[in-house]
Amino acid sequence: MPCLIAAPASGSGKTLLSLLLAALARSRGLALQPFKVGPDYLDPQLLSRVSGLSCRNLDPLLCGEQWLRQCFHWHGSRAPLTLVEGVMGLFDGLGPSSRGSSAAVAAQLDLPVVLVVEASRQAGSLAALVRGFRDHGPPPVRLAGVVLNRVGSERHRALLREALASISMPLLGVLPSDQSLELPSRHLGLLPPGELSDLAERQRRWAHLAERHLDLDALWPLLQSPSPLLGAQDPIDWCLAQAQSSPGLGLSFSPTVSNGEVANGEFASGEAASPLAMPSPLGVPGLAAGPGMRPGAGRASSPQPLPIAVASDAAFHFRYPEATELLQALGLEPLPWSPLADDPLPAGCRAVLLPGGYPELHAAQLAASGRSLRALRTAANQGLPIAAECGGLLLLGRELLDPDGIPHAMAGLLPFSAARGALSLGYRQATACRDGLLVRRGETLWAHEFHRWQLLPAASRGPISSTGPKNSFDIAPELPNEPGSRANLWQVEGWGVPPACEGWTTTTLHATWLHLHWAGCPEIPLRLAAASARAVPLPWNAASCPPPTPAPASPVSAGG
Repeated sequence: MPCLIAAPASGSGKTLLSLLLAALARSRGLALQPFKVGPDYLDPQLLSRVSGLSCRNLDPLLCGEQWLRQCFHWHGSRAPLTLVEGVMGLFDGLGPSSRGSSAAVAAQLDLPVVLVVEASRQAGSLAALVRGFRDHGPPPVRLAGVVLNRVGSERHRALLREALASISMPLLGVLPSDQSLELPSRHLGLLPPGELSDLAERQRRWAHLAERHLDLDALWPLLQSPSPLLGAQDPIDWCLAQAQSSPGLGLSFSPTVSNGEVANGEFASGEAASPLAMPSPLGVPGLAAGPGMRPGAGRASSPQPLPIAVASDAAFHFRYPEATELLQALGLEPLPWSPLADDPLPAGCRAVLLPGGYPELHAAQLAASGRSLRALRTAANQGLPIAAECGGLLLLGRELLDPDGIPHAMAGLLPFSAARGALSLGYRQATACRDGLLVRRGETLWAHEFHRWQLLPAASRGPISSTGPKNSFDIAPELPNEPGSRANLWQVEGWGVPPACEGWTTTTLHATWLHLHWAGCPEIPLRLAAASARAVPLPWNAASCPPPTPAPASPVSAGG
């Protein structure tokens, strides 16, 4: 059985140890399936690149415990080696609890834990720290051993080894204090692999360091893959089957609606909550069961898959692999589209997905991508479904301030400016305030929020220009946290976060700060497939939107 790599706190070296082991396995020609606990996008990108296999997130809050087991055993059993990287500190979960923590996932999957300890400023105290993590619970954990990180000398190593021996804890490796081992990061986490020009060289060095500094005789048995579950099913097939049999959105549906109202918000009317209206793929126009598909409930194919545009470049790349797999299983063809490269939308596309990422770091280049922004406005005016989350939401606003506070014009489809603000981080429960593109009034699901930008009323900075783009979604010029907004998406709350309205929705729009994992709410891709099938394809000339002859305008000024 594989192990779960955990630590007392973030920054201790969990990702480093995971990368060392993945690089070593790859150098030996062995496939290693990586997993990551929690909702993170960036660590999985690095683990995917280094291992050569798509890293899968294991998040019991976003996806449910049943999905956790299906995903882990299905993908893990298909490679000879497997590892699971934890999240934050071993017992850090929802609020002050251990719910959703690395310890909880280890208990749910019956995995031993390897604890990575940053040991640069301790000696004998190490025994007290490790004993505390070994004996703490619930949930109980099985510590298989400890890997020490940032150890300064042979004498320091000897002291630490004796401290662990005093509590009969195996030492599985000692990583030196070495600046070259530090992983570069910025405000939302590690740099993505596409920005590490020396990744190939790092990977060679990681494999060498693993050989030299880890007890591979003890660690290698802790990388052996799990056995498949009895009657195992492809997780995507399992997911779609759950969606078709579920009474509501998500695997943890919990409506909190009473008399048609949600606290601090309001519905479009006082009518009873509408039916969930979950479309079956077999009932979606343009989607039909047919030969050539892998066996599985809910999968669909059509003579020609329906194309949808997915923003995919250095500004927009926060996606889970299951999102693509679910769309493909439903007969859609996700096509990469780069706003940074000023690409036109793919001709014939039926919908636009705008995932999260770092648009704030590329605001000037996005503002100069006139053809892409015009194509996005054309798609909105034509009524194509547009789904945006976090960084993708920022592209839809009127302007985006970069890290230096310089404003840049965006698509202008939603009435806000975005500027750097305080960190918003954590799990959220979101209850839909109204029927919209992807959710139905009263549905509650788990989501995750992680950003440092905030939305400000566009009016506070004045109009972008007298000839600025029309508000294509016919949305009133207020932010969704203002009571009475006509397009509030949902009410959001979390531990220490009071209820507030967030996001926008219409029949063709879903725009929010919140990240969703579709494995936990597979009705959402079903609804997107249905909306895409109903949409009129974007014609070639509208998708192309050739740039005008005059030079592009400069970014908007601080005074508008």
